[in-house]
Amino acid sequence: MEEKKQSPFGILWKWAEPYHGSFLCAIILAVLGVACSMIPYFCAAKIIGILLEGSNEWSEIVPWIGIMIIGYLGKVVCSNLSTGISHTATYHTLRDIRKNLIAKLARVPMGTVLDTPSGQYKTTIVDRVEGMEPTLAHLLPEMTANVLVPLVIAIYIFVLDWRMGLVSLVTLVIGIIIASQSGKTYAVRWEGAVKIGKRMANAIVEYIGGIQVVKAFSQSAGSYRKYADAVNDNAQYYVDWMAENQKYMASMRGIVPAVLVTVLPAGFGFWMGGSLSTQNFLTVIILSLGLTGPLLAAMTFVDDLAVVGTNVGEIAGILDAEELERPDKEATLNGNEIQLKDVTFSYGSQKEEVLHGINLKIASGTMNALVGPSGSGKSTIAKLIAGFWDVTSGSITLDGTDLRQIPLHQLNDRIAYVSQENYLFDLSIRENIRMGNPKATDKEVEEVAKKSGCDTFIRGLERGYDTVVGGGGGHLSGGEKQRISIARAMLKNAPIVILDEATASIDPENEALIQNALSELTKGKTLIVIAHRLSTIVNADQIVVVENGNIVAKGKQQELLDTCPLYADMWKAHIDAKDQTGEEEQA
Repeated sequence: MEEKKQSPFGILWKWAEPYHGSFLCAIILAVLGVACSMIPYFCAAKIIGILLEGSNEWSEIVPWIGIMIIGYLGKVVCSNLSTGISHTATYHTLRDIRKNLIAKLARVPMGTVLDTPSGQYKTTIVDRVEGMEPTLAHLLPEMTANVLVPLVIAIYIFVLDWRMGLVSLVTLVIGIIIASQSGKTYAVRWEGAVKIGKRMANAIVEYIGGIQVVKAFSQSAGSYRKYADAVNDNAQYYVDWMAENQKYMASMRGIVPAVLVTVLPAGFGFWMGGSLSTQNFLTVIILSLGLTGPLLAAMTFVDDLAVVGTNVGEIAGILDAEELERPDKEATLNGNEIQLKDVTFSYGSQKEEVLHGINLKIASGTMNALVGPSGSGKSTIAKLIAGFWDVTSGSITLDGTDLRQIPLHQLNDRIAYVSQENYLFDLSIRENIRMGNPKATDKEVEEVAKKSGCDTFIRGLERGYDTVVGGGGGHLSGGEKQRISIARAMLKNAPIVILDEATASIDPENEALIQNALSELTKGKTLIVIAHRLSTIVNADQIVVVENGNIVAKGKQQELLDTCPLYADMWKAHIDAKDQTGEEEQA
């Protein structure tokens, strides 16, 4: 039997489950608040009736005035309490949703994260989650109350005179029919707004992220135009939407409150005919005036109702994404031997394989190099070993245990991964290094910095180890960031080290320092290196040549030079490039 799809409101209510009691309390208080706000209307009708009967005794009027004041005070107290409780529960719910979103990103395959623009994640985690605040904090208690209380008033009017009940609803029905014309396209329009908003967010992130390249190549005008077009398109979309929507909403807001246009003529006719008493006529007039106010307030939540589905859908798209399934119980691991058996892999929903039947054994404590043309699959193999993705078929084992049977935290503890694009957080250098081991002392941080060759330049900075590196490490050079990344990996002291082209973008002077740092990092460890400079891996215990997602050869340096034409060509190209660079430096 097919499982029934849950509605967006059902999903949202489930996310708010820990705070259901608070929301229900807020709804009850909101209903009481609106009910109290209706009391003065009943009292006013009663007072007018007393006066029309010819009574001028204050003793008859004062109690009703007192009840009016009590009703007003009750409305103020209940409304404020409802608002406070609902907002507290709402922001706790939004906090929990954001925490769950961030925690979820740590459990999904790396490809899921990399394939999604960072601007889109920002929009979902910040804007879409925040967009549910009106729904939870206002729509639930206030709309419930603003619909329920007028419903009770309408029933009361029908009890007094069913004809006047029908008449009092005429303008409301007409207004709803007009407003519904706008509502027909609202959901589609909102989806379009979300898409164009994502485009703008991605353009902003792209422009800011690439500002250094943009300025370096004097492309500011062209790049700014792309950003400006996205911003202008976003603004124009809303202008066009509001222009289309306004004619319906303005008509509705003008017609619905005009309830006396129908109530007075019809009521006067019934009164003249003797079928409607003066008291009931006045009561209906006053109550009909209080009928439309709460309903108009309820209609202000139409926008929120329309966007709930989109907001919840985006958030659920992340929370329901496929995870890397791992057990909670730690595996027993005594060694660090890695073995790939018939491994195939495809990225995400792509059907085309990028790795085909990979078989590879990496002995514990050895140095292993993955080489091959760009796009051959080297980094993919390394990231599969690191547990960033699950294999499509086949298996990868660590000490004989399938990686899928090892908890993520346990696998992460055993592997240090260093790439050419290691990210530094906008924290001090000390705290960036300490991320390798949060329990490390300041002395241990500084000791590992010395081993990685970055202690000298750190102490040369104005604030030393307390220097804040800026977003992404923007205040430091590429070589400095790389050495800090290596220091962080060294502090982790994991038995398996993966170096994914860790020196690819480093100048020769810094490369020597970094190679020394890497030598310190990898002593006695199981090492997997992806290298573009073949001279750095000539002493590897095993060199694996990858081409088009296949392993075409493996062995030591001289063995491959003798038996693998692809490796021999790569080696010759490397030597020629090295000689040419040397000649240029001499010149």
